Amino acid sequence: METLQKWSLKELIYLLILTLVLCPILIETYAQSLLQDLFQNKLYSGTATGALLAIVFTTGVYLIALKPHGYTFQGLGLRSPTKPYYLQTIGWIFVSITASILLVVILEIIGVGADNEKTESLNNNMSTSSLLIGLISAAVVSPVYEEIFYRGFLYRWFRRYGVGIAMIVSSTIFMIVHIPTYSVLPLTFVNGLIYSWMYERTGSIVPAMIVHGGVNGIGVLVSALI
Repeated sequence: METLQKWSLKELIYLLILTLVLCPILIETYAQSLLQDLFQNKLYSGTATGALLAIVFTTGVYLIALKPHGYTFQGLGLRSPTKPYYLQTIGWIFVSITASILLVVILEIIGVGADNEKTESLNNNMSTSSLLIGLISAAVVSPVYEEIFYRGFLYRWFRRYGVGIAMIVSSTIFMIVHIPTYSVLPLTFVNGLIYSWMYERTGSIVPAMIVHGGVNGIGVLVSALI
């Protein structure tokens, strides 16, 4: 995998400030509070917040990391992988789900649940429309923008220091942004490693998007059935 040579520390700092400071304060706190007052429903406000994050993250990557250097989203890996990896994607979904189940079991044993506010709201207000909204948010919106940023940009930026470092650092930051949902942090880190490895092997973020969406979607369905 080639390093996008024009990227410097500046792009990394700007996008980390956006990810770790501006988005948590302006969107996940202030905007989400306004949306909660508007919708009076944590599922709807959380979904709308996720849509805002998708717009801000994707726009930020484009304006800061791509456009100034003449790069495209295709250069980040938003392109089709070689054909054999479509079949392997099914296997990676199984691996990711298996790892998630094992971690959930361990967390339950030690008395730590893995629910979050949107999951609780979905369970409390179960309907076809709420399930569909939850699936679109978790299995489509989140995987697309998160893979563009955390693997397409972040993993690729740190790739200059080696695959192992890039996997660990990008997955750690991917985990940190899921605070304060502490119960899912181990799952997020492990899945981040899996998605990074898939990106490294295929040169495309599409397989990781598919696995990411599949795991999230199955999680929503299982939550809805329990």
